[in-house]
This record gives sequence, structure tokens and C-alpha cells, in this order.
Amino acid sequence: MRFRHPDGSTVHLAYCTNVHPAETLDGVLAQLRDHCEPVRRRLGRDRIGIGLWLAKGAAHALVTDPAALRGLRTELDRRGLEVVTLNGFPYEGFGAEQVKYRVYKPDWTDPERLTHTTDLARLLAALLPDDVTEGTISTLPLAWRTPFDAARAETSRTALAALAGRLDALAELTGRSIRIGLEPEPGCTVETTADAIGPLTAVGHDRIGVCVDTCHLATSFEDPGAALDALAAAGIPVVKSQLSAALHAEHPRLPEVREALAAFDEPRFLHQTRTLTAAGLRGTDDLGEALTAHALPDAAPWRAHFHVPLHAAPAAPLTSTLPVLQDTLARLVGTPVPLTRHLEVETYTWQALPPELRPRGRPQLAEGIAAELALARDLLTDLGLKELP
Repeated sequence: MRFRHPDGSTVHLAYCTNVHPAETLDGVLAQLRDHCEPVRRRLGRDRIGIGLWLAKGAAHALVTDPAALRGLRTELDRRGLEVVTLNGFPYEGFGAEQVKYRVYKPDWTDPERLTHTTDLARLLAALLPDDVTEGTISTLPLAWRTPFDAARAETSRTALAALAGRLDALAELTGRSIRIGLEPEPGCTVETTADAIGPLTAVGHDRIGVCVDTCHLATSFEDPGAALDALAAAGIPVVKSQLSAALHAEHPRLPEVREALAAFDEPRFLHQTRTLTAAGLRGTDDLGEALTAHALPDAAPWRAHFHVPLHAAPAAPLTSTLPVLQDTLARLVGTPVPLTRHLEVETYTWQALPPELRPRGRPQLAEGIAAELALARDLLTDLGLKELP
């Protein structure tokens, strides 16, 4: 979906396909048929954007077979889909029964992460619509926080600098500018936007910036205005933003609240949980750990890294951090000049929701994703952007 910003530029809105597990190229093509096109039809649009997730196997098949890449481009066009952004964070196995810490491997200390991201950049340059010259890719924020020392930090910075050089060469060769955004996430060595400033300043390249995920921002209790102002002051670009909402518990000390939270403690993904205390941010790696007696202070609200559907907040006594998303979006695109032009709805946890909230089949999932995109569309038009055909 495309929107005209008051400054005349185009802002793109997509939804991320990592909600649909697919490790192979055949799986990706099936996604387009079984999920993405039905979402477009429910929205009544001739064209919608998807934030494509290409796992290692699918990416390798496309890089090594130009005909397969042309076929994917043709299939996107045929189904009324366009790609201006990729989710390059998960590498493989994102649809496994248990993901947890595996999603952070390989990290930016491993040469395979540089190779994979370079491949994604080349693929995106070929998949961009004919009238678009800029693409974006989100990636993990260097590494999980342990083990991570000065030597590993230097290795990751060197890899990012090498990537920047490759992106420059790609732009010269294709005329397409591909930018990469580190995605701060609780528990990682770059947990917050503030944590990103040092490493990205050291890299010092405008093709390497930040992907602001509004669920992660909220989980870490970051103030959107202060976070974005600090990035701007440091000259760090917001490459893209993922529109997502975290799980919020206002009174975690109450038994009924803890019971409600326990329903979201599932085995597939990590649900890092945070609370803001007088001594600073406190947290656990997973929600189940937080619910263990005395593992996390409960005098102040808790937020958990669980991407809940944007249009459907959890039932009381829980809620979501949609207001943080709204505040962030206003600062990103509700300004005279947008800070980013690539927005991506990223609720990948539909099948990890408590059983009574999960989609019962493909039609219900498509309906939910379409409802999220409709909400995002309304937020954008409320900010003065005009939806384009």
C-alpha cells in the first residue's frame, strides 16, 4: 500500500510474511498464493506491499538461479504484490516448534550473516518495482548479549562496514539504493535505540541505520520522541519501522493479571519481559521466568515482547502498547518531512496466541492481517497522508 506524504514523497506500508512459515522457494510461492493475495483481496486493493522474509534456503535458490528470481518477480506482479522491504532478521527455522534463542544465529560475528544479508540486498534490488529505487532490509541488532565482548563487537562492526561497501557497489551497478536497519530488541547487545548509536556511529555510513520496531521500543519503555530525537542528533537514519504492539500488564502483582499473562507464556518464541523501576530497567529473558516468584519486581507495569494483533488488544486485565505505536508513527511520518518511508506491520505470533485467540484457518488469518493493515492505513490517513491507488 502506498501513501502520499504532504511533502510529496511516497510512504510504503507492507505486512511481513514471517507470519507464514516457509523455508524454501516453493514455500514462498505458496505463501503468495495462499496468504498474501487473499489479504489483498480482503482489502479490496489492486496492489499491496509485503515485507518478504526469505530464509537461507529460499534466498540461496534465488541467488543461484536467475530464472527463479525472474519467476518470483513475475508471480509478485501477477498477484498484485510488491516488495520494497525484506525482513532479514530470522535466518532459518522461524517456523520451528521452538525458536527461542536460535533466532539470533548466525549473528554479525559470523561471516554467514554478512553473506546472507549481501544476498538479500542483491535480491531486493532485483525485486523492487520499476518505479522504486530504494529498498530496505531489517536485521538483528548485532547479537544476543552473551557472549559478546570487545573483540566480537569489533568483528561485527567490521562486517557492517564491509556490507556498506557492498551496498555502495550494488547501487552503482543497479541504480537501486538498499539500506540496512539494525533492529534493537530486548536481550540483545543492542537492546534499545540508544544502544545502537555507538556501533552505528563507528560504522559511519548512511546505508546502515536503525529499524524501529514499536513493540521492542515499548517493551524497553523507551519514549518515542526522545528515542527518535537522539537518533536524529547522532545522524543515524531510521531505515524502516516495524509496526507492532507489545503485551502490557498494568498491575502484575494481582493474581488475576498473572493468570492472564501465563496464557501468553508459550514454548515457541522468547517473550522478554521488562519493568521500569526507580533503579532503571529490569527484565527477564522470557515471560515464564518473570512469572516465577520474585524473579521480577511487580510494583510497576510489565511489558512483554509478544507481538499482539494491532486491531485486537488482549482482554482485560491486559492490554497492548498500541498508544506507543501511534506516538512513534506520528513522530516518524506525521511531520513536515518523514523520518522513514518504509513501514511494515509485523505480527508474527498469530499461531502463538492463547488457543482461543488463534486463527482457525487461512481465511481467519487473512481477515486478521487485513484488519491490522486497515488500522495502520487509518492511522496514516489521520496523520494527513493520502492513500494512493
